[in-house]
Amino acid sequence: MNTNSQEIQRSGAAAPERNQRYAEEALTPPVDVVEDAGGITLYADLPGVSREALRLQVEADQLTIEADMQLNMPQGLASNHTEVALARFRRVFTLSKELDTEQVSAELANGVLKLRIPKAAHAQPRRIDVQVH
Repeated sequence: MNTNSQEIQRSGAAAPERNQRYAEEALTPPVDVVEDAGGITLYADLPGVSREALRLQVEADQLTIEADMQLNMPQGLASNHTEVALARFRRVFTLSKELDTEQVSAELANGVLKLRIPKAAHAQPRRIDVQVH
């Protein structure tokens, strides 16, 4: 019986450490990437994320998506079981030099983030006129 109480104490002491570790971890949101002649469009599933809790950053060739999930319980109710314990999303992409990171646009609707990144002018298809003399 003494052994069991020591195990409980040890696991109880480790619980705050585990909670700190989870504070740094994040879920990887599923993302669909669609490319067309004009650039790429990313669709990221971010359920429970508001515009205020969403952080997008482009630095050099890295696109970072970070968000905090806010799932509010109705007053007077408590959760008995939680399948998703992490309340953060994070995903990092390395972008091609062909993309114009100065022209990124973003929309968030119904838990889906849509990012549009057009191709840079130098990467756009262009027609070359042939002169006849």
